[in-house]
Amino acid sequence: MEINETEMMLKGYGLTTAEIFYRIPDYQHVLNSFIWQDYDLAPDHPKLFRFIEFWQDEIEGPLHSVKFTHRKLLSSGEWRNVVGEFTYH
Repeated sequence: MEINETEMMLKGYGLTTAEIFYRIPDYQHVLNSFIWQDYDLAPDHPKLFRFIEFWQDEIEGPLHSVKFTHRKLLSSGEWRNVVGEFTYH
């Protein structure tokens, strides 16, 4: 069962963005970059490390380095249920 983004954020997930630098297989002296982004759990980052393992096993471009950042967008204390809304001009 797939859970939506709001439920993930309430369970502690945050947005993880990684910039992956890798060498082009035919031109080993050339570095290229790839941006990866997904909701993940800090500090272990299981989805990010699973993706890095996939890259090392399945993709020919050898990794040079990975920079990543993690940001919690919402925590359970910041969320509140709003029942109504009014507009004021």
